Amino acid sequence: MTRIDTTFAALKSERRKAFVAYIMAGDPDLETSLAIMQGLPDAGVDVIELGVPFTDPMADGPTIQLAGQRALDGGQTLDKTLDMVRRFRADNDTTPIVLMGYYNPIYSMGVARFLDKATDAGIDGLIVVDLPPEEDSELCLPAQAAGLNFIRLATPTTDDKRLPKVLQNTSGFVYYVSITGITGAAAAQATQVGPEVARIKAQTDLPVIVGFGISTPQTAQDIASVADGCVVGSAIVKEIASGKPVADVLDYVRALADGAHRG
Repeated sequence: MTRIDTTFAALKSERRKAFVAYIMAGDPDLETSLAIMQGLPDAGVDVIELGVPFTDPMADGPTIQLAGQRALDGGQTLDKTLDMVRRFRADNDTTPIVLMGYYNPIYSMGVARFLDKATDAGIDGLIVVDLPPEEDSELCLPAQAAGLNFIRLATPTTDDKRLPKVLQNTSGFVYYVSITGITGAAAAQATQVGPEVARIKAQTDLPVIVGFGISTPQTAQDIASVADGCVVGSAIVKEIASGKPVADVLDYVRALADGAHRG
């Protein structure tokens, strides 16, 4: 079992929903993003989703695009991101970390070399948004052979014919995108999300975590109440972009986590 599997098993036994927080590695700079990352577990975060900056982030809205650009301008690389995880692991060996990004930086490093470095650093799972199931041999299957979860996205346009293919070889959890479009584009609605989560859970035993469109403790609670938990990304990245102190960012994250845990 990975740390992801262990965490969700513990949450299930406690009848508690998961809160997943996304930050961009290297935003606004390496040391600040590391300090935020180190504070996330005490702020109630169950799983950390760590973005890898990339020049052409097709699934991301302006907020995360700008975060990635700030990180790249500051010299952030995939190697530095993995080193950031390694530094986090020096003090925390339990909180799951999922790398989220695009295939190009991994391909450029080389899949075998990347997987060696990722497992050594303490990564638990991958979300690679531009690798569909038809490309599982590229990274998904090698990652799972290396002991990493490969987490897939399902969306409002993933119909019943496509869903089994999406769930094939998926592990850890299923990430349900609550809206049609890019990150940070609209607000999630529990009345719309609930039936979709039920549809996915009818075809898998994996936890279903909902992301996109969550920015308040109440929305986090509402969405978590119809799923196994929720993800917040753009809203946290906006707090970081505003230049607030690390402690203030973590206070905001804590309020979101409290909402999700009440779900």
